[in-house]
Amino acid sequence: MKSLAELAAIRDKMKDKVVLREGTNDTRIVVGMATCGIAAGARPVLSAFVESVNREGLADRVTVSQTGCIGICQYEPVVEVFQPGKEKVTYVKMTAEKADRVVKEHIKGGKVVEEYTIAKNA
Repeated sequence: MKSLAELAAIRDKMKDKVVLREGTNDTRIVVGMATCGIAAGARPVLSAFVESVNREGLADRVTVSQTGCIGICQYEPVVEVFQPGKEKVTYVKMTAEKADRVVKEHIKGGKVVEEYTIAKNA
């Protein structure tokens, strides 16, 4: 059994990740985590988005969450980005490395990474 101090330390360490996934910020990054997505590698993609958003200092305005089936299994892992006043962007065949680039260039820089979108991969 962990001591209360150890449990408090674990809670504090994980706090950013939990709040990030449950936040209500303006920009939302949603990772498809149905069986097909998980089988295609969505878990590391979700973790990479959480870590990259934290690393880039965007946790106050970006929420990373998961959803079930998005409906385009052949393109998994699938990630959708929702930003106020802009069209939804759907990224397909994502990897952890691609996630980092999407955060830096799209979420932080404002430029969609076209080569990862469904329009370029369909």
